[in-house]
Amino acid sequence: MTSELDIFVGNTTLIDEDVYRLWLDGYSVSDAVALRVRSGILEQTGATAAVLQSDTMDHYRTFHMLERLLHAPPKLLHQLIFQIPPSRQALLIERYYAFDEAFVREVLGKKLSKGTKKDLDDISTKTGITLKSCRRQFDNFKRVFKVVEEMRGSLVDNIQQHFLLSDRLARDYAAIVFFANNRFETGKKKLQYLSFGDFAYCAELMIQNWTLGAVDSQVDDMDVDLDKEFLQDLKELKMLVADKDLLDLHKSLVCTALRGKLGVFSEMEANFKNLSRGLVNVAAKLTHNKDVRDLFVDLVEKFVEPCRSDHWPLSDVRLFLNQYSASVHSLDGFRGGSLSVGPPS
Repeated sequence: MTSELDIFVGNTTLIDEDVYRLWLDGYSVSDAVALRVRSGILEQTGATAAVLQSDTMDHYRTFHMLERLLHAPPKLLHQLIFQIPPSRQALLIERYYAFDEAFVREVLGKKLSKGTKKDLDDISTKTGITLKSCRRQFDNFKRVFKVVEEMRGSLVDNIQQHFLLSDRLARDYAAIVFFANNRFETGKKKLQYLSFGDFAYCAELMIQNWTLGAVDSQVDDMDVDLDKEFLQDLKELKMLVADKDLLDLHKSLVCTALRGKLGVFSEMEANFKNLSRGLVNVAAKLTHNKDVRDLFVDLVEKFVEPCRSDHWPLSDVRLFLNQYSASVHSLDGFRGGSLSVGPPS
């Protein structure tokens, strides 16, 4: 008597996205098994608890072996040990380098050093994100920073080339690197209403307009370091508020252009000199490292809060800043830098 037995042999590495998410979130095997049981997977598949435990452990072992490759994503593409389709490789990389906004807001602008890493216990407690996940995210930020900080060329392109991230995630990492390099203060209470997306938007504009690379594409660290000559030129803006005739002329140009276009025109006209002084004073101090670090704090104090108290809508803020900058350039003989530095609402 003979019996037939069908055998299938394959070498494709199976990736369970749900288990991968649990591993990335820092859950232990036992906690991951409990969460999978709670999801109803035993009833859906007819598997036993022992099989589920074994399956979860097997996936965790695979992820631990893959992790060293994920630290240098191009290695994952070129290795031959794990047979993983390109689409799954991209998913593994993208999700490994994804981060929680609550976490990044706690470390944005801080030095990516051992000192900050010691604070991860407190950040984990505050945000509810597991300590293991906090460490992975922090180590990812630090790893990307170390690889690209000295590179010549576009910061976003360098990140994409060396870590194979999507354009959106690479731009987010570029903002993190830029803020860490320049040590911008983002943790003060009056800045807590600003999201990471707000700061990332500002970082993108500053990289495009304020860095060495915005002036000279051949310089080192082009998208990381602020252009010192540009910041020095901003000191010339002082004459906008020091010279009464120039201040009056600037106000006249702005008011003429915006009359009938701003819902808060009366408030803007009455408070123009204070707003102008606030913006100019912030810009003129940026030659000092401490004032660079406090840029967003100063902008909120000197410009955002006065506008908020007068109930300016975001559309009016944008119109005012665009016209304010345009009018600076139209002043006869004035060659100061652009002041298009307005923060998000």
